[in-house]
Amino acid sequence: MTEKQKNWHDKSYKLLLLIPVIITLLSVVYMVNFHSTHGDFIYKDISLTGGTSVTIYEQVNANDLEQALSDDLENLNTRVVSDLFTREQKALIIKTKADGDTTKQVLEDYLDYELIPGENADFEFTGSALSESFYNQLLTAILIAFVFMGIVVFIIFRTFVPSSAVIISALLDIFMTLTLVNILGMQMSTAGIVAFLMLIGYSVDTDILLTTRLLKRRQGSLNSRIYSAFQTGITMTLTSMLAVVFALIIVKPFSVILTQIFAILAIGLGFDILNTWITNTAILKWYIEKKNKKGGSE
Repeated sequence: MTEKQKNWHDKSYKLLLLIPVIITLLSVVYMVNFHSTHGDFIYKDISLTGGTSVTIYEQVNANDLEQALSDDLENLNTRVVSDLFTREQKALIIKTKADGDTTKQVLEDYLDYELIPGENADFEFTGSALSESFYNQLLTAILIAFVFMGIVVFIIFRTFVPSSAVIISALLDIFMTLTLVNILGMQMSTAGIVAFLMLIGYSVDTDILLTTRLLKRRQGSLNSRIYSAFQTGITMTLTSMLAVVFALIIVKPFSVILTQIFAILAIGLGFDILNTWITNTAILKWYIEKKNKKGGSE
């Protein structure tokens, strides 16, 4: 790290905090408005609300079907499953909140042939009560994971400000990711909720790396330790992002579940760069400098 870079960061790191602060405030405004409009914090698909999923193994035009049946089947969504190499349509997945019998009858009337489970179609129905129960269990799992993560962080560092900085950064990663997912109109499935659970682990990795380098190491100046942690951490994050984005491109044509998981992870890792190397770094640098002025060691 050059002397010019050190001087620039010393003068600018507090100002840089305005970036995550502004994004956080805009996210809060958006999510408050979203909740008042939709009565929830996410768009749910049928795995979380209950409904019917039909997979048709025939050549059916998805756009035509959706336009024709959108008034007959509640919250109708379609997705084409294609061959990875030839891009040939292999199946059409139809999701709706309507019950199984109604969905089957409406589709058969439109297609003008019988849908036979196990032959030219597959049906899956989930009750609303079961879906709601599963949704609550997943949210509880995320909350428990976050609480235990916080406990472990406090045990490792035993200091309030650095430990809180790690937790705040991880929380902002999840909150900002959730906001962008809603802006993109992504309907959350059980797999999407699990992706947020995975994101907690990804988020904490680089924050712990940074905090450990700054608090527990004594070699070099504060800025040199930040730069060393940045070199290692950004390599870890960009490597993970590259793998996730590549996997997203590969699975998008034929797997809805994996597409949602990888999309959420890619977005979350992007926000992790912001919150680790601006938010967490600024809080830690401010804490250490203030501590040094009071006579503590760096």
